[in-house]
Amino acid sequence: MTNPITMPALSPTMTEGNVARWLKAEGERVEAGEAIAEIETDKAMMELEAIEDGVLGKIVVPEGTEGVAVNTVIAVMLDQDEDVSALDGLSFEAPIVAPLPPAALAAAPEASASPVPAAQAAAPPAGAEDRRVASPLARRMAARSGLDLATVTGSGPGGRIVKADIEAALKGGAAPVPSIEAPTVPRPTAVPATAPANGDYTEVPHSTMRKVIARRLTESKQTVPHFYLTIECEIDRLLAIRKELSGRDEGGTHLSVNDFVIKAAALALARVPAANASWTDTAIRRHNSVDVAVAVALKEGLITPIIRHADHKGLATISTEMRDLAGRAREGKLMPEEYQGGTFSISNLGMFGIREFAAVINPPQGAILAIGAGEQRAVVKDDALAVATVMSCTLSADHRVVDGAVGANLLKLFKSLIEDPLTMFL
Repeated sequence: MTNPITMPALSPTMTEGNVARWLKAEGERVEAGEAIAEIETDKAMMELEAIEDGVLGKIVVPEGTEGVAVNTVIAVMLDQDEDVSALDGLSFEAPIVAPLPPAALAAAPEASASPVPAAQAAAPPAGAEDRRVASPLARRMAARSGLDLATVTGSGPGGRIVKADIEAALKGGAAPVPSIEAPTVPRPTAVPATAPANGDYTEVPHSTMRKVIARRLTESKQTVPHFYLTIECEIDRLLAIRKELSGRDEGGTHLSVNDFVIKAAALALARVPAANASWTDTAIRRHNSVDVAVAVALKEGLITPIIRHADHKGLATISTEMRDLAGRAREGKLMPEEYQGGTFSISNLGMFGIREFAAVINPPQGAILAIGAGEQRAVVKDDALAVATVMSCTLSADHRVVDGAVGANLLKLFKSLIEDPLTMFL
């Protein structure tokens, strides 16, 4: 019996993935739980494991293929006593179950998820390219080559146009159409950026991570009513205590300012639970645990590993966990549960010398705290000018979840903890 292996949804937001590498070859025996492929998601490289014993009968999607939609058949398993001949005459293209991401919808005509009769597919009405049933790969190949899908006859299930049909049409000299031809059904389209007429430039193709970041942040700024609150924190006492604690530890634990920020934010959230919340269509969800997501910069974009129950952990534990998570994040080795599900986020650009900035909320979270650099500034103390190390902190809050007074109360408490760090240990 043939058992299709489909592109798995390895995270709630995943709509497509890349087949990075096959770890097993066609005809090779596989045991349940054994890794058979490496799948690149928008955040990490994950291993795809077999769910039962068998033989890898057919690799449908070769390694290196990008943009494979979730639930698309990527390989076929056979029972251990079956011969590869059981695959003869079978088509392995599968209908796409998951919706395509917005970026793909803007760049290609929409396709129906249900098959149409073969006769209808073979002879579509003029200008009906939008309604042709084709795999995402076939659509991308047609778009790159300027091939009109209306001139292609599908050989897949229900007349579905697959990769082989596009290759055959190109070899047969099917007449390409101008890429500027508009579809019959009007819909929003992305306007491609144009380079200066005499400019010299290098194009960097979008990675899966970059496309997901672009989609999610665009949705956040368009749909989430952001408001911003900024507070100034004097951190001279914090710096002195940090230096003293780091010097006492013979094991080499090096506390960072960010470790204190995570701890202070977590304690403040625990005491202002209305800010430790997220938005849903039916209710505001106030979380019982404080799980702080911390932004980590990667070459491909950004990822937010999570310190779980941060309000109950000591500074040394937070520091150790954060270094481990950040290191594995840069290596692409985080598990989904290590970067999904945070209740609040922190983004710190102080190490780059950024004085102040406002971060974009990561939905469905209700807020994110942006941390600037600590720098010496003139301040007034006891009616006299003095110099202090001051750090600007800006809260971006979702006004549907966090009211202004709640956000202000959170920052007030955060400031008191940062400026008097010994209270974090009480």
